[in-house]
Amino acid sequence: MLELYHNDMSVCAAKVRLALAEKGLEYTGHHINLRSGDQKKPEYVKLNPKGVVPTLVHDGFVVCESVIINEYIDDAFEGPPLMPDSAQGRARVRHWTKQIDDSIFTATATVSVSIAFHHQYTPELIEEQVRFRGPSYRQFVETVRKGVDNPAFPAAIKRMDKMLADMEKALADGPWLLGKQLTLADVAFAPYYTRLDHLKFLGMLDGRPRAAGWYQRMRSRKTYQNALAAWFNPKYLPLMEEKGNEAWPRVKKMLAEA
Repeated sequence: MLELYHNDMSVCAAKVRLALAEKGLEYTGHHINLRSGDQKKPEYVKLNPKGVVPTLVHDGFVVCESVIINEYIDDAFEGPPLMPDSAQGRARVRHWTKQIDDSIFTATATVSVSIAFHHQYTPELIEEQVRFRGPSYRQFVETVRKGVDNPAFPAAIKRMDKMLADMEKALADGPWLLGKQLTLADVAFAPYYTRLDHLKFLGMLDGRPRAAGWYQRMRSRKTYQNALAAWFNPKYLPLMEEKGNEAWPRVKKMLAEA
């Protein structure tokens, strides 16, 4: 039995849903409402002490951390392999996925909150989150409300731009990041392209035809439609589109001057 504790718009949860879909696996889903603090409830923290999503439970065996979960899914189940046969190939996949944990996830969160999500922070929600996360959360909210002027924003958007540049170069060797085979590297990056899409920042793909083609190929897969598109939250999309369109001219200029 497979159970997945996840959130609809979480990039980390999305890549696990995509890995499950690529392996053709069915699971019982438990949606975690991050805004209401489901991830901090004692029964969930027993499964995932960090209080984050996603968490996979396979016949009672608990797996946390999305990178580890995806490798476990590929190791434990039959279906199309999502890791190369060679040690060198597996190392290359991990080179890509480690970048997400090292910097891309944080950069994406900074960009997303600075541009769009902070507009959803009501006084009541802020107070609730302060109880969960501590007094420093209040200062965090004041900082991200500066939007593009958030001191952390320039480095974050430049990191996402570097992600696209690196992928453009790698895709010279084939349709997927490691060439002919779709791997966990491609699975891992799909939600991050999607976030740029939702923020209407796909102008960052101008002059990068291979990276643009990769995203189109990924979006055309039935697995993407089932694991990502079917979970897009209509409460978030209009806000991301509106605020992203407003910010794009300044973001474009910032990247041009980098």
